[in-house]
Amino acid sequence: MNLVYIGAGFVGSCSAAVSAESGHDVLVYDIDEKKIKMLGSGDRDTIESCLFEKGLGDLLVRNKERISFVGDYSLVEKFLDDCDAVFMCLPTPEIGETGESDLKFYFAAAEKLAGSLTKRNNGKQEKRLVIVNKSTVPIDMADKTKEIFVKAGVKNFGVVSNPEFLVEGRAIEGSLKPDRVVIGSWTGEDLEIMRQVYRRFYDSPSVKYIEVNPKEAAAGKLLANYYLFNKLMVCFDIIGRTCETFSGLQFENLRRILTSDARIGEWGFYDSLYSGGSCFIKDTRSLAYQLQTAGQNAILINETFLANKRQLELLIGRAEKEAGAKWQGKTVSIFGVAFKRDTNDTRNSPAINIVNFLSEQSVKKIKIFDPAAMDSFKGQFPASEKIEYSASEAEALNEADIIFICTDWPQFRGIGDIIIESAIKPLIIDGRRMLQHQYKELADNGCDVVAVGSPFIKSNLK
Repeated sequence: MNLVYIGAGFVGSCSAAVSAESGHDVLVYDIDEKKIKMLGSGDRDTIESCLFEKGLGDLLVRNKERISFVGDYSLVEKFLDDCDAVFMCLPTPEIGETGESDLKFYFAAAEKLAGSLTKRNNGKQEKRLVIVNKSTVPIDMADKTKEIFVKAGVKNFGVVSNPEFLVEGRAIEGSLKPDRVVIGSWTGEDLEIMRQVYRRFYDSPSVKYIEVNPKEAAAGKLLANYYLFNKLMVCFDIIGRTCETFSGLQFENLRRILTSDARIGEWGFYDSLYSGGSCFIKDTRSLAYQLQTAGQNAILINETFLANKRQLELLIGRAEKEAGAKWQGKTVSIFGVAFKRDTNDTRNSPAINIVNFLSEQSVKKIKIFDPAAMDSFKGQFPASEKIEYSASEAEALNEADIIFICTDWPQFRGIGDIIIESAIKPLIIDGRRMLQHQYKELADNGCDVVAVGSPFIKSNLK
């Protein structure tokens, strides 16, 4: 099959790479020339410095004969004559905190594509193709997309919803071995085209290949992300808070008790200072907005969103109230600016709110370390007299009065050892429970510890 991906972000690049691995000829278009050059470089390190996703670099290098990254739109138009499917992988961010999706990027791409499709096969439009919504979009988006193409005079096409359920950090693994593939279409003809696109999964006995209508597919993505987000908030706001409130409770032991119940399951049972990233917050707000616009209440959905905001605010409040944290004139180190491990994605990272907060508190210096995401974070917070980027954990810890652990990189479990071996005795604010195995030892060494899922742990030397 001949496939076009409009948008070379996380979704577009990973999905396109897997399609090339499946034997299809793939063209990826994006207006970001720097990104296109790096992703199409054929060099794994260059690719990963642009989009840090395990396995993506190897996959693109291995399939470089079947996948092209272009910034010249005329090459897309030339490819359309023999194209079978065009995947729309555009950003659909939230407008403020309204829940409404900002569809300007999607609509601009759709209108441009519609004009090009009318010229296919010298205007004859003989070959049928499908427009595939890969972006997370409102429930009725397939119908709105169809209206755009019909109005432009496009013929012999269909609109399909094919939401992605990728987990950042494991997107390639999840794309090569998905638990399900969801296709939403109104016609059997378009379902057949998508079966050819996903033949390796359609024929697989281990993959749930689910065919529904486009609205059900789009709604399924929003509801899945809300359900997972809600499960995290139950863990943060109820289980974690219970462990913070009553002495003698170990969060990890409570997790073992709860997850041993098959009805509850294991996913989402970790405590954190915040749930960030590009999906859960945005999609939860979008679902609430669509329900409210249709005249329904969305109280539980909105409370899930507020619980996430409350989690970070309460952690900072605990540092002030329980540990007596004073920010002015202090050196504060932040470990982790990616919203989670195994990615360089900083969208909705808790570190963003923390840096903004610290800047307002007149701290002396903010020292930052992350093994993958510092270049991305510098775009929002450039290095300055106050903000310093460190080359290692030890360098970031040097002269630190207070530390925040914001990302669950496995290597951060060694931060406690560095502290114990050094002369510093910082206030430790552990937003990921990365040092839970050493809380007592750190307190014996002179450190106060404020951690999600634990009561305040006071230094034994004070």
